[in-house]
Amino acid sequence: MSARSAGVVVAIDGPAGSGKSSVSRASARVLGFDYLDTGAAYRALAWRCLEEGIDTLGPADLIESLPSFEYTIGVDPDNYFVRVGSETVTDDIREPRVTHIVSSVARVPEVRQYLVDVFRGIIASSSRPGIIVEGRDITTVVAPDAPVRILLTASEEARMGRRSAELAGESAAATSSELSSRDAQDSRVVDFMNAADGVTTIDSTDLDFDQTVQAVVSLVRSST
Repeated sequence: MSARSAGVVVAIDGPAGSGKSSVSRASARVLGFDYLDTGAAYRALAWRCLEEGIDTLGPADLIESLPSFEYTIGVDPDNYFVRVGSETVTDDIREPRVTHIVSSVARVPEVRQYLVDVFRGIIASSSRPGIIVEGRDITTVVAPDAPVRILLTASEEARMGRRSAELAGESAAATSSELSSRDAQDSRVVDFMNAADGVTTIDSTDLDFDQTVQAVVSLVRSST
């Protein structure tokens, strides 16, 4: 089963620090599409586990908690928000304590399957001409039949530099360690470093932000 939408589905994968979220959101704005940040769901679930004392290492308690996970995300690129229940957690899910455990949550197969179904539901409900969906396994698992599938990547040095700029107050060494650790842990579950058959690679190492957005927008327009 794959994601279905009345509009065009654009699937974007890539490693940490590749610019997936910011580039996808900006591209969606240019195209008049919706935008879905799938990583936010894993972060929101990790945040909830921390808030409610749910064991993430079992992972029986985590799996048992899934049916009561009330998750909402804004797909309008100009009105992005993340909520768990009635609480807005858009900023909270970016805290270091959440980043520290999100991979342990995301690598549980039952969690991934549950959230894949959530993502497909959000994609199917999109009412715009299209939706850009970004994450780790979008091109291969969430929306393998999407007409446009992209692997957005960059050199490790470029990704580390961009992530350092985002995380003010953290040392370069800490940023590099966090980026490498996330990639290493997540790569045990899904291959997001190599393009699957039919997936177009966009390497942004030598591109600035606007050039990367233009590369994505041009590919979408030429493919649909």
